[in-house]
Amino acid sequence: MHRVFLSLGSNLGKKVDYLDNAVDMIKKNKFIHNVKVSSMYQTDPVGYLDQDVFVNIAVVLETTLAPYDLLKVCQEIEKTLNRERLIRWGPRTIDVDIILYDDLKLDDKTLTIPHPRMHERAFVLVPICELDSELVIQSQKIQTLIETVDVSGVRKI
Repeated sequence: MHRVFLSLGSNLGKKVDYLDNAVDMIKKNKFIHNVKVSSMYQTDPVGYLDQDVFVNIAVVLETTLAPYDLLKVCQEIEKTLNRERLIRWGPRTIDVDIILYDDLKLDDKTLTIPHPRMHERAFVLVPICELDSELVIQSQKIQTLIETVDVSGVRKI
């Protein structure tokens, strides 16, 4: 079994419904077990700012899926929930990102684990910390990483 953290976000339409549907699809996958979900957080957009606020969550799970197979599952969820990639970091019905996969380090044109910008993003770190406040990421406690980012745009719903 592999321990995986995902970050999910939505800022179009019925945001909470998109997140709930994505979590349901994750839970129904026969290769995914012991799914735990953080609280929901309203978060300010990052990167492309001319868009609505997001609702974000984190999910921790166990899986027998290899990283690229899990990526396919995440992309299928996005496709099913009508994700369109029109603007980088732009509006979306759903975004499902693999943040951590055990202690795996992987970097190619298809997949990068750990997620390359997670340490800069409060909307990723805060929900993950809720699920595991003792988590160590690249030799740093998640609490320490959170202290280095602006958390003012992350509000628990």
